[in-house]
Amino acid sequence: MFNLSSSTSLVVQSVLFALIAASIVTWTLILVKSVQVWHIRKQNVKFRGAFWSAPNFQSAAGLEGHGGPAYRVAQVGFGALKDIDSDSANDLQHFGDRQDVLERALRQQIQKERVLRESGLVVLASIGTTAPFVGLFGTVWGIMHALTDISKLGSASLEVVAGPIGEALIATAVGIAVAVPAVLAYNFFLRRLKTSSNNLDDFAEDLITLSRRATFRKSSESAESATFSDLALASPANVVRNLKGAAA
Repeated sequence: MFNLSSSTSLVVQSVLFALIAASIVTWTLILVKSVQVWHIRKQNVKFRGAFWSAPNFQSAAGLEGHGGPAYRVAQVGFGALKDIDSDSANDLQHFGDRQDVLERALRQQIQKERVLRESGLVVLASIGTTAPFVGLFGTVWGIMHALTDISKLGSASLEVVAGPIGEALIATAVGIAVAVPAVLAYNFFLRRLKTSSNNLDDFAEDLITLSRRATFRKSSESAESATFSDLALASPANVVRNLKGAAA
């Protein structure tokens, strides 16, 4: 592939093959992560549209047929609320205030989603930072090997020096060519990960706010129903007696 001569050191050849393998891994991860980012974004947009189009909180909790981080975070939140409101939730996982339990469940799920999205980024970062030095190592070793061969020939003319030195410098060029895409891809996907995590945090806050309002409305409706029931059950004589007592 690089038209290396037989005089090229085995170490330099090993370095070049390692860099080629790293390049294949880099472009494979770039392709896989690109598809993942596109797919997750599509799923989140679809679910959020259905979520905010739901007529009420209970309808939003019953949404099915969706996927993606936002959907999984919502399902964990709805599951936590159902467990809290049921009588069977008596373990430490559901211990504490209703809002605290919900926030803890959402925070744990968001962290799981972040870890899932981070897969492959460590490999890109490692390749991006080490590939130039691996190439430089191959170059240094190749130059040392070339100088040893030149000393054996007893000639330092340009024709003798240019070939081995040029072949050794290929390792540095390949190392840089491998590192640049890895670094750019790492920065891009890291930025997308931070944006996605911030969006999940915002969605979790909205979910907590909606759960508060849903509980408040339920309590208000219960209080109003109890008030109207008391007034309906009260007899006219009792009402008149109470009014007379107040007037007195």
